[in-house]
Amino acid sequence: MGEAVQGIDARANTPYSSQRITLPAKVREALGLASGTPVQFELTRGGVLLRKGGRGAHPVDELFGRLTLPKSVDVLLDEMRGPRPARPRPGKRGARAKTR
Repeated sequence: MGEAVQGIDARANTPYSSQRITLPAKVREALGLASGTPVQFELTRGGVLLRKGGRGAHPVDELFGRLTLPKSVDVLLDEMRGPRPARPRPGKRGARAKTR
């Protein structure tokens, strides 16, 4: 990432008395933040660094995207559960036998 988000008016982002701040939409979109997503603030020499995550992160979230499977999920599920029933072929539904 490492890019500055342009066009933000910092004066419009004043902390509320309830210790909340409003992040501009451009920042939320750049970080992929949804309502309720925990964030972490880090003081630096140049100001404040905002990071997605923080205390509320689940340990499993750190592993997201690292799992590699030898087979597709469908194949693995079929092996565990057994093969799925065959689907009816398109166009064969409700076909009537021809009578003379």
